[in-house]
This record gives sequence, structure tokens and C-alpha cells, in this order.
Amino acid sequence: MAYAIFKTGGKQYRVSEGDKVDVERLAVEAGDTATFDDVLCVNTGSGLSVGSPTVAGAKITAKVIGQVRAKKVIAFKYKRRKGFHKTKGHRRQLTRLQIESIQG
Repeated sequence: MAYAIFKTGGKQYRVSEGDKVDVERLAVEAGDTATFDDVLCVNTGSGLSVGSPTVAGAKITAKVIGQVRAKKVIAFKYKRRKGFHKTKGHRRQLTRLQIESIQG
């Protein structure tokens, strides 16, 4: 089973062809194609290529399914016996991708 590890948005993702993955928001429209060149590792089934820091010539092509928002995360702070309560929440902006091909 071929897979690759690539980096985008300060995070690393392990993907195979056909996988759907949510990454930090990218400035692309739904239906467009996104290409990632920061490929850290590629396993083609016959061998493993590890880059230092990236694999030369490796590329991942993905189709953009759409822009989504993650589940809400609540940050709740309080101090006992002081009457201090603070609630703050946020939802991450994500881009949903479907991996089409891995070259490497």
C-alpha cells in the first residue's frame, strides 16, 4: 500500500490515494486541484524514500472537496471560591481534500 507524509499548515499528514483529509484552511475553491511539494516521506510499496528535509521530485495532488469548519472547542476557566468563570470557544477553519495521486 503506497502512502506519503506531507506537511501543510504546520502539521504533518499521512495519506494514501483516495483518502479524505481535513487540513488547515487553504486559499482555493471547491473543485480546484491543490498540489503539495513538501513531501517528507514516500512509500511506493517497493521501497521507502525519506527526504532531508523533503523528497526531491515528490508531489501530492489532491482535489478540493470544500471549505468546512471543525467542531466547536470550548475553553472554560474558573477559580474556585472567587466567582470567576470565563468561557471562550472557537471553530477551526478547514479545507477538505481528496488525495488523487502520489508521485515520488
